[in-house]
Amino acid sequence: MIAKNKLKRFASVFLASSLIVGALAGCGSKGEESGGSSSGGKDSNEIKIGMNLELSGSVASYGSSIATGADLAIKEINDAGGIDGKKIVPVKIDNKSDAAEATTAAIKLATKEKVVAQIGPAVSGATVATVQIANQQKMPVVSPSGTAPNITINEAGKLNEYAFRTCFIDPFQGQIAAHFALNELKAKKVAIYADNASDYAKGLASAFEKVIEDNGGKVVAKEAYVAKDTDFRSTLTRVKSAKPDFVFIPGYYEEVGLIVKQARELGIEVPLMGADGWDSPKLVDLAGAKALNNTYITNHYSSEDPDVKIQDFVKAFKTANSDKAPDAFNALGYDSVYWIKDAIERAGSTDSEAVKDALASTKNLTLITGNFSVDKDHNPVKTATVLEYKDGKQVFNSKVNP
Repeated sequence: MIAKNKLKRFASVFLASSLIVGALAGCGSKGEESGGSSSGGKDSNEIKIGMNLELSGSVASYGSSIATGADLAIKEINDAGGIDGKKIVPVKIDNKSDAAEATTAAIKLATKEKVVAQIGPAVSGATVATVQIANQQKMPVVSPSGTAPNITINEAGKLNEYAFRTCFIDPFQGQIAAHFALNELKAKKVAIYADNASDYAKGLASAFEKVIEDNGGKVVAKEAYVAKDTDFRSTLTRVKSAKPDFVFIPGYYEEVGLIVKQARELGIEVPLMGADGWDSPKLVDLAGAKALNNTYITNHYSSEDPDVKIQDFVKAFKTANSDKAPDAFNALGYDSVYWIKDAIERAGSTDSEAVKDALASTKNLTLITGNFSVDKDHNPVKTATVLEYKDGKQVFNSKVNP
């Protein structure tokens, strides 16, 4: 899902991580069998999987949900005998919703804990900050929800060999949202209101705008806000004056909740739509259930999807979590564990290189968030789900195939 980019801070993060990685290089990276020998080799009854997640801080809702879903998967696998008789041992580190902390956590997981693979971070910015460590230390990183394209393909267009994601990428969500607006909601004049400091929001907005214009729609207003803003009325007033029949708002729940609330207060009653960054229980608290009526999001799955496999997962999750229905981040965390399990089993090894190759060669793997194969850029090709908010609850609307 997600790119919580703070570019100035990332410059310092990358400089610091470069210095640290240079120092680590003198100690050697994980060798051909280092992942296996220390994290589940022939003489070990354990397989260590790292979790570098936002368990506190501004986007703790995402990381905590991923961890809860992953915990359920690990329990299920261990209760069923583990992986080739070996138990999964999670090594959790709270990156505090901070890219520098995520880099430090990745270094610890790779060099001290010697995990087979790392799950997380949740947001794209922090994930990008850990990729250099992953490549240097030969530690596969699977981000459940980091949707920015530059996680797996760097700015020079080169594949980040050890970086993977369980979610689809930003442009795909933007395209799905545009087709939904045009075809299902019959929108003709749209507005775009995006966080101008977020690569996540900008990527979604760009893909959305292209599909709208290529298919005869018109973008009548483009406005921007900045993360941490709390008063959006002046820009929303300009959006309203353009008289759109649909507004696309790619962003994160902290700001989006207030945007939706203030948009409705200003009399903007047209459909509003975003992507997986909206997906947090806190969104309803911030916006109000009534204000969220007639809003939609693209997402990775729905707990109301009638698919038998999904409903079995929902039942198991509710049993383990006080009857709480699992959200998309729960499902992505759960799927990330099962994907790594599948890769280890197909590799027949916990060697990092073998696991990385198995992750990259995944074909037709059936998980909760879809049946997917991995493309040449280490992105899963799978179905997207459109959800609608009704009286504060997410309701399954439809599935869209890639």
